[in-house]
Amino acid sequence: MEPGNIVEFIDSQKIICAVILEIKKQRLKLLTENNREVTLSPTRLTFTCSDRLNLTWNRAKLVESLKETASKRKNLIPAIDIREIWEVLNTEEEWIDLETMTLFCFQNPVTPDHTSAVIRAFFQDRTYFKFNHDKFLPFSEQQVESIIAQEKETERINQLIKKGGNWLKGIIKNAAPPVMTDQDRAYAEILKSCFIFGKDSPQYPIGKEILSQANLDMGSRLFHILVQAGTLDRHENIELLRNDIPVIFPDAIEEAAQKIKQGTAASADKNRKDLTDLTIFTIDGQSTLDFDDALSIERDADSYRIGVHISDVGHVVRKGDIIDTEALKRGTSIYMPDLKIPMLHPLLSEETCSLKAGSERPAISILVRMTKFAEVIDYEILPSIINISRQLSYAEANRIAETDEGIKILYQLAGYFREKRLKAGAIQINLPEINVFLNDNKEIDLIRTDRETPGRMLVAEMMILANHLMAGFIADHKLPAIFRSQPAPKNRILKNDGETTLFENCLQRKFLSRLVIGTVPEHHSGLGLSGYVTATSPIRKYFDLVTQRQVRAILGLEDPYSEQEIRQIIQELESPMRNAGHVQFMRHRFWILAMLEKRIGEKEEALVMDRRRNEYIIILTKYMLECPMAQSSGTSLKPGDLIQVIIQHADARNDNLAVFMG
Repeated sequence: MEPGNIVEFIDSQKIICAVILEIKKQRLKLLTENNREVTLSPTRLTFTCSDRLNLTWNRAKLVESLKETASKRKNLIPAIDIREIWEVLNTEEEWIDLETMTLFCFQNPVTPDHTSAVIRAFFQDRTYFKFNHDKFLPFSEQQVESIIAQEKETERINQLIKKGGNWLKGIIKNAAPPVMTDQDRAYAEILKSCFIFGKDSPQYPIGKEILSQANLDMGSRLFHILVQAGTLDRHENIELLRNDIPVIFPDAIEEAAQKIKQGTAASADKNRKDLTDLTIFTIDGQSTLDFDDALSIERDADSYRIGVHISDVGHVVRKGDIIDTEALKRGTSIYMPDLKIPMLHPLLSEETCSLKAGSERPAISILVRMTKFAEVIDYEILPSIINISRQLSYAEANRIAETDEGIKILYQLAGYFREKRLKAGAIQINLPEINVFLNDNKEIDLIRTDRETPGRMLVAEMMILANHLMAGFIADHKLPAIFRSQPAPKNRILKNDGETTLFENCLQRKFLSRLVIGTVPEHHSGLGLSGYVTATSPIRKYFDLVTQRQVRAILGLEDPYSEQEIRQIIQELESPMRNAGHVQFMRHRFWILAMLEKRIGEKEEALVMDRRRNEYIIILTKYMLECPMAQSSGTSLKPGDLIQVIIQHADARNDNLAVFMG
């Protein structure tokens, strides 16, 4: 190579024609056909030849000459039929040099222009030959078929991106919702997947390019476009979609639930004790349909016999069947202001298994003989047949707490039992429960509920008692189960010796240790109990159904789980339980923020929880909603202060809330 030689190199997937101006220290200074000077290593060149330009020419003439050379070489490309050449050479398994390939493409005499045209042609069309600078290797028939298929797929995707971008531009331009074709819906589904899953979406590369065509990103503008297109609802539960939580049941599950109906008639089971003569009642929320626990009370001389009766779901849902497998996959029922997703199909959760008044049901009954001060004298756990006499709401139970003898005594016993737990070190955190409801018009209503009302308190304590006794029952029979324990709190704020403040209760909650789930009983610090399981909600929680099955095994109703099976179930439930908790929390927060969107500029009471470098962490007491608040000059607050704040901004869709001192 010498100055003046015409050479070629690749830049941005294009072959560029250039002339060597200078060679210095193994670097080439070139002038290109695009009138640019570049410096390259000789290894970057794809073609060199003896053709020369006169470097005494002015720059414009050099560039013009380079353009003419490039044009002449491009014009030779159509004469090359690469497929025809491949059909002759595809059985060859050796590399073919550039000189030989040029002779295959052109008749003698050949010039450097012909050779360059060969390089350019094979560079443009890489379907049939592997091309490496100055040699060529024919692909096999299978390789060519695969490459052609990939090229068609690439072309399809490119067309999809182009047309999808045009469709998106049209939606942005027109305010009215579009008339959606099937192809339009396909574009929308791609963008929906990208919006929900981001880079985890298999459609992300295509969706990103479609958005790029319309100068959009993955933000809230895209969400509103998808709503406009009818692909998402204005109040879409994105977290539900993101966590891939099924809302409806497969047809096979519905068919299986239909077949089960009432299952084997419980009354025909001679191992069950007939308790249908007892006055048994449920206490639940106003809208509850899946009743899984009930209570009874009898006076016996100087003691009481308390009955905690749990729907025997294991009698209906058999271990390992199709319904059980679906329940394990779901893990728990999910309750949100605008949607309930049951763990069991409604035909089971609200019908066959539900402890409905006037219907005989198989149950696991925990019958506890107690003194009037809630000292447990003895207890028995047995399979039973029960019939619910009354179904009370919490509000109804509260109204009759002083006049109904049974409710009154249960409330007193619950109080004594709690006192015993507190003396044993239990921590009783009293925080209001914020329930959000939506009517058919998506209007939001908020109810702040005191957890310490007689109805709620007695149910909570009786269920804690039953779960504690079942833990001991299983441990005494040396079976594994899903036991719950809790180490001592990191810091003890509540002393159980009088009234406590909202701040103290909120702070204590932050200092609680994480719950531990294992296969053997250990101390539960938060409840003040030596062993604990949850088995009183088998309709709603798979953990409880597993524990109930271990109780059933002790009662001779089925085979028990092994410890290895229990550990496997705990592991399998980790993800669905985590996802369900997150979805419930975020949806509850979403609707509260949606309510606050309409209260911009209004004052709200807030409790200061913490002070950080540039902000305070506060809780809006009416909603029990935590959020940051920027520190303002001239104001110094401390944890525990009650303040007034003004709602500055609320955005439910983007989970944003901003307040400032009022």
